[in-house]
Amino acid sequence: MSDSAMVYLDAHGLPRAQVLHNALCAASGLDALGVQESECVALLLRNDFSFVEAQQAAAAIGAYAVPINWHGTPDEVLYILQDAQPSVLIAHADLLAPLRGRLPVGLKLVTVPTPPAIVEAFGVDPALTQAAAGELSWPTWRDSFKPWDQPARRSRATMIYTSGTTGRPKAVQRQAATPEQAQAYVKIMQEVYGTVPGIRALVTGPMYHSSPNAFSRQAIQSAELLVMQSKFDPEATLALIEKHRITHAVMVPTMFVRLLKLPKDVRERYDVSSLRWVTHTAAPCPLEVKRAMMDWWGPVIYETYGGSEVGTATVSTPQDWLKHPGSVGVPTAGTRVAFYDEAGQPLADGEIGEIYMRVPAYADFSYLNNPAKRSEVERDGLISCGDIGYLKDGRLYICDRRSDMILSAGVNIYPAEIEMNLLECPGVSDCAVFGIPDEEFGESVMAAVERMPGDAVSAESIRHFLGQRLARYKVPRHIEFHARLPREDSGKIFKRKLRDLHWQQAGRKI
Repeated sequence: MSDSAMVYLDAHGLPRAQVLHNALCAASGLDALGVQESECVALLLRNDFSFVEAQQAAAAIGAYAVPINWHGTPDEVLYILQDAQPSVLIAHADLLAPLRGRLPVGLKLVTVPTPPAIVEAFGVDPALTQAAAGELSWPTWRDSFKPWDQPARRSRATMIYTSGTTGRPKAVQRQAATPEQAQAYVKIMQEVYGTVPGIRALVTGPMYHSSPNAFSRQAIQSAELLVMQSKFDPEATLALIEKHRITHAVMVPTMFVRLLKLPKDVRERYDVSSLRWVTHTAAPCPLEVKRAMMDWWGPVIYETYGGSEVGTATVSTPQDWLKHPGSVGVPTAGTRVAFYDEAGQPLADGEIGEIYMRVPAYADFSYLNNPAKRSEVERDGLISCGDIGYLKDGRLYICDRRSDMILSAGVNIYPAEIEMNLLECPGVSDCAVFGIPDEEFGESVMAAVERMPGDAVSAESIRHFLGQRLARYKVPRHIEFHARLPREDSGKIFKRKLRDLHWQQAGRKI
C-alpha cells in the first residue's frame, strides 16, 4: 500500500492512511458504545469520508454496516431503522433534521457535520449542518478513541436493503464469509471492477447502492487514488477524470446517456485517455449508447449483472460485448444459471424465462426478520433477482424486470426494449416505460418522456419513430411529458413513482 495514496470528496483530499486510521478509531468508538459482533450499524450518509470510515469501522468489529437510501421519506427511513434494529445510527446532520424526535427508543446516535462539498452540491440549509445539543459529533467522538487493535473478528458483508419494487424493502443478511469465500470474492471483484493495486478509482453514484459500495470497499484497500463524487454531474465527472487521471470507475447507463447529451465541444474539452476500466450495472444499457461510449472512451466499458441476493453473477468485457452486443456477459467462476417458466418448469438454453442463479463466492443469506420470504425467490437451490432473460452461446441476455413486464391482451411486453429505442429518438432526453390499467387489454403501454431542453418533440413524432423500429403492439398508446422525471442521485429514474400514480388513480394495486 502506497503511503502517498489519497482519498477525495470532490476537490477535498485526505491521505488514505488518515482515513483508515480514522476508521479504526471509530471502530473503538463503536465498541465503546456497546456494538456487538453481528449487530447492525446504520449509515444515513451521502458519499463522504465518514461513509468510508464508518463502514470500515463496522467491518473491523464484525458488525453489519447498513447503508440507508437517504432519498427516502422519513417514514421509509424509520421503517428500516425499526426493521434492522441497529445499535447505532451514524448520519449527516441535515438528513437527521426530519427524524429528530421520531428515532427508535434506545438507538444511539452519532451525528456527522454535513461537509461544505455536500452543502454546495445539494443546497443544504447551513443551519442544519451541525450536531444538535447533546448529540455526539462524529469528528470529536471518533478522535477521542485510540485505533482498534483487538484480535480480528469475522467481517460481515454490508447489509443492503432491496429496492422494494413490491412491498417494503427487505434486508439481505449474509453469514460471515469463510476464508475461501473471502478469497473468491476478491477475485470476482478484480474480474468485474479491475480492482488491483495502483488503480485511480472514481465513484460517481451514491454508496448506499450495492455496486458503488462494493467498488469503493475494494478501492479503499488498494487504489492509489479514490475519488468520491458528492453528486453526479456529467461535466464535473469529465473534469474529475481529467484532473485525477482516473483509470477505473463505476457508472449506470443513465450516466452514459447524460454524458452523451453534453454538447460536442464540452465533451471534447476534457482528456479522458487515462480511462482503462469503466463498469456499468443496475439497468440495461441501450446498444447505441454503449457503442457511442466506446467510440468516445475506447474499448474500456465493462458490464456486470447480479443482485443483492445473488451477488455478481456475470461479467462482459468490452471485447466480448462487441462480438455479442446486448449480452451482459458470461457467468463468473463457479456460478450456476437456470431459467424457469411461469409454472416453475425448467427451460432449455435459448428459451426466455425467469433467471435463477447461485454464486458460490458469496456467503449464504436470509432476509432479516423474514427468512420465510426466501422461499419466494428460490428454486432448486438457485435464487432469482426477478429478471427475465435467456442464455445464448454461453452468454446471458436480459429482457426486463419481471415486475416491470407489461401483460397486454395476453402478450408479454418488455419496457426495457422500448426505452432503449425511445432514448435514440431525436428530442428525447430520458424516458420511462411502464404498464397502466386498461379496461380492454388489462394493461397498456405508457411512456413518460423528458424532452431535450428547448425541444418540442411531440407524441405523434415519437410514435412514428418507434413504429419504424418496433412491432405495433409495443408502441406506447399513452405518452406524457415531464419537465423533469423523478430521479435518484445517480440519475436513475424512480419509475415506481410514475407508475404507481396511475394505478392508484384507477383504484388498483400492482
